[in-house]
Amino acid sequence: MSEANPHPERDTWEFYKDEADLWRWRRTAVNGRIVGASSQGYHNRQDCVDNAERNGWE
Repeated sequence: MSEANPHPERDTWEFYKDEADLWRWRRTAVNGRIVGASSQGYHNRQDCVDNAERNGWE
């Protein structure tokens, strides 16, 4: 399952489950380059969201 920010004029933040079934996030710039990503996976989605907020997600 993946969720993305639908604002094309801003960076896109995506929350997804990895191969190990852990939550991760990644930030993609409008030019398509990944400019940030979680450094670890999280068992709980909210822990992942909390980490993304500390890294700029609003």
